[in-house]
Amino acid sequence: MTRLIAFNKPFNVLSQFTDKSTLASSRETLSDYMDVPRVYPAGRLDRDSEGLLLLTDDGKLQARISDPKAKMA
Repeated sequence: MTRLIAFNKPFNVLSQFTDKSTLASSRETLSDYMDVPRVYPAGRLDRDSEGLLLLTDDGKLQARISDPKAKMA
C-alpha cells in the first residue's frame, strides 16, 4: 500500500533526511522530525522556506508530483 505523508516543514529545516555537509551538526533535517522508513520527499522546499511537503514511498507517484508537466502544483 502506498504511503503519502503531508508534512508542514518548518523554517530552517532541510528537505532531506541526511546532511553530509561540514555544517551537518548545526542543521536540522527531516529525520529530526519523523522516523518513517523508506519515504522520500516529492519535490523540495528551500531550507529557509516553510510549508507543505509531501513524502511518499511510491517512486512513480513521487516523480509525478515533482514533474511540472503533470500540473499538480
